[in-house]
Amino acid sequence: MDFNLDEDQLAYQEAARAFAAGELAPHAARWDEEKFFPVDVIAKAGEMGFCAMYSPEDIGGMAMKRADAAIVLEELAYGCTATAAFISIHNMALAMIANWGSEQAKAEFCPKLVTGEHLVSYCLTEPNAGSDAASLRTSAQRDGDSYIINGGKMFISGAGHTQVLVVMARTGSQEDGARGISAFIVPAAAVGVSYGKNEPKMGWKSQPTAAISFDNVKIPAHYRLGEEGEGFKFAMKGLEGGRINIATTAVGTAQAALDAAQRYMHERSQFGKTLANFQALQFKLADMATELVAARQMVRLAAFKLDNDDADKTTYCAMAKQFATDISFKVCNEAMQIHGGYGYLSEYPLERHVRDTRVHQILEGTNEVMRLLVSRRILQDGATEIIR
Repeated sequence: MDFNLDEDQLAYQEAARAFAAGELAPHAARWDEEKFFPVDVIAKAGEMGFCAMYSPEDIGGMAMKRADAAIVLEELAYGCTATAAFISIHNMALAMIANWGSEQAKAEFCPKLVTGEHLVSYCLTEPNAGSDAASLRTSAQRDGDSYIINGGKMFISGAGHTQVLVVMARTGSQEDGARGISAFIVPAAAVGVSYGKNEPKMGWKSQPTAAISFDNVKIPAHYRLGEEGEGFKFAMKGLEGGRINIATTAVGTAQAALDAAQRYMHERSQFGKTLANFQALQFKLADMATELVAARQMVRLAAFKLDNDDADKTTYCAMAKQFATDISFKVCNEAMQIHGGYGYLSEYPLERHVRDTRVHQILEGTNEVMRLLVSRRILQDGATEIIR
């Protein structure tokens, strides 16, 4: 078992680290303050292949393994959490189009999505369908060679600033539950699509989040992904990888916070010596580093399980998402504590790191839902073998 990165992974890491240092980190604080969505910088990331990391080569993607993509996203998040997180969402939604879209739809939408010239939002959550996503009510009624979509979505990243939407909508009855849900590509500017206000948020301020309404939105039938009734399955497959994405971006942010704390402990003096000489803070830093390394390795293990289509990949993705996002928030919070009052000021990045990582414990399934998924699997007969 080799934990070292191979040559390709090191190259991806170096490229992403350089991009984050040059294009993301110098502007992250200003983007956060001004609530500025850096679409031009995301397009630059697209030029490097970062907008289509694990989409197949036949549509222009990089066809990366999820383990490789996790390394890239961690480095991008080190520079700007909110921007890296949106890039991860774009990758997830694009992969759904690339893997399950019709040839006609892929030819229409993928070229500009691959390069980042156009961006895509993932539309699953509704006002009354959050953790219980299978209860969604947005409908898609067949009308000849078209579908008519009605309903609304909530908490949609990029809403109002993206050109394409991947929308989960009900083609069956409410009683059909998950089996009655299908997935569709919807042009963001289609007649009948409207957007709510950019929601004021605790973190991810540079990434717009808004509600979307669909009022008799007509789309051609070939914009459907796969067959009718497969949408929920596609959505969950997307979320498996999405959980790795959200976990690894949290780890990248926590690494930035840990590094800031380490530097500050050498710079700041109290009682005639630097903070680095206080054993209590030394131990705190050691715990932060140890837990962060454990979180990173769990994310990479989950990515390995997903890449190899392991039978328990869903469980490992849930464990990694829950553990890594909890630990990453803790590391950021402890790094802010080490900075004392200065950590609470916007002049330092720690308060932004704390705000940005908090939502990772909610996204792509709350951490309570992650624990539910894991516990259900463990409680099956003989299932404890998965953790040996």
